[in-house]
Amino acid sequence: MYLRNALRAATALTLIAGASHAETITIATVNNGDMIRMQGLTQDFTDKTGHTVEWVTLEENVLRQRVTTDITTKGGAFDIMTIGMYETPIWGANGWLVPLDDLSEGYDVEDILPAMAGGLSHDGTLYAAPFYGESSMIMYRTDLMEKAGLSMPEGSPTWEFIREAAAAMTDRDNDINGICLRGKAGWGEGGAFITAMSNSFGARWFDEDWKAQFDQPAWKETLTFFSEMMNESGPAGYATNGFNENLSLFQQGKCGMWIDATVAASFVTNPNDSTVADKVGFALAPHKDGVNKNGNWLWAWALGIPAGTQKVDAAKQFIEWATSKDYIELVAAKEGWANVPPGARTSLYENPEYQKVPFAQMTLDSILSADPNNPTVDPVPYVGVQFAAIPEFAGIATEVSQEFSAVYAGQQSVDEALEKAQAITTDAMEAAGY
Repeated sequence: MYLRNALRAATALTLIAGASHAETITIATVNNGDMIRMQGLTQDFTDKTGHTVEWVTLEENVLRQRVTTDITTKGGAFDIMTIGMYETPIWGANGWLVPLDDLSEGYDVEDILPAMAGGLSHDGTLYAAPFYGESSMIMYRTDLMEKAGLSMPEGSPTWEFIREAAAAMTDRDNDINGICLRGKAGWGEGGAFITAMSNSFGARWFDEDWKAQFDQPAWKETLTFFSEMMNESGPAGYATNGFNENLSLFQQGKCGMWIDATVAASFVTNPNDSTVADKVGFALAPHKDGVNKNGNWLWAWALGIPAGTQKVDAAKQFIEWATSKDYIELVAAKEGWANVPPGARTSLYENPEYQKVPFAQMTLDSILSADPNNPTVDPVPYVGVQFAAIPEFAGIATEVSQEFSAVYAGQQSVDEALEKAQAITTDAMEAAGY
């Protein structure tokens, strides 16, 4: 009897001790569809671990500002941050992130696509795990393209073709814009798009001596082409449109083409959300005629743990849950294979069920075609396709993107914006000691 009671008491103490290890973790994330879906499935994580989650969900520009401020000031507001390929290697090198070098064997870290693992590592150590990976590609209305008497070329079309097709598909009387592209200020919003586009025009942020290059002809050609095409065929107010605004326009049938993140493919083809779900085709991002460089980017939205959190173990458990093969299976079971987070794991693209998804191969081809080590036509001293992986870039590019958005809004000329961009960048780089 004594032994039985002692065992019961020991069991009760064990349960209490186990319960006392249940944590509430706070996660900062972006208000994109895949993250919203993850929040809806979080009870599965709680049921398996006992841990609960508090979400702080923010618009992309606001998220970047909040997490950057928190980690640089050691604010301690978050146990997990949604960050990307720009921040992760820099913050990892600074010791601001917890290394993810002890994830469980069952998690299978080797299954992460090399392009994603490489971009989220510093000196071979993973500092954030990709929730999804992406490049950018063309999403277009097959019915409007056919109506215009055109067909999307095989492989990567030229920007010249895109502009022609956009003009042909524009129907102002029926509120159809031939093309919808990001013009919103922010280095990761409109700044990311125009930088990736500029690569395909032969432009670059810096030469090999870290000299700003906005006074070179390729940047003027890029910005002029973009603004003229959008004024001809883009939506009104495109200077304030980012990812979510253009997604909404496309889903409402108001865009002939949209060049943006490959992750958007599942949203524009989802009949529950998109009025044109059965009329969408996909193509590689464009290149300029005579220039052998596509205007697509490489990115991962990933989960990292700020150094200093007292809840490292619970945070790692969440990251393993949210970026695992099992999570992909969970989403597939509830939402279908077309809606699983893409671009992060090799095994996903080997899955016969996922191979049936119409945009799966184009997404993979786009990711594999992006080269962050050689992002431009001419040599550059930086790594990154739509960004330069140096600490100063975010601040500089945010200011430069604001000048570009002022062009799109008709508030200044291309020449004025580029002159200001050159001055902003030169001053900042000199101050930083480059």
